[in-house]
Amino acid sequence: MTNAVTFTKTGTIIVNAKVKENTGDGQIIVSVRDTGSGIVPEIMPRLFTIFASKSDSGAGLGLYLKIIIEAHGGRIWAENNSDGRGATFSFTLPLNKAE
Repeated sequence: MTNAVTFTKTGTIIVNAKVKENTGDGQIIVSVRDTGSGIVPEIMPRLFTIFASKSDSGAGLGLYLKIIIEAHGGRIWAENNSDGRGATFSFTLPLNKAE
């Protein structure tokens, strides 16, 4: 969310969460889509590594949360939007269903 706000000077930010039941035990998918400047190509290969940043402030630790998501059985990815306006960051986490 912080990156979406930082890189979207004007436009919209949409947060979406949905449950996918057809994935075994189920997953939640959370996406943050913005109409900001998008992800610059040179940072894309190292986007989820420590200290990766194109911001004037911050240390590049925010997206390093990949290891936390993966430790919980999830996955995270990002892509520039196909319309050329902004980017979408998404992650999944497995659902723990009560018996």
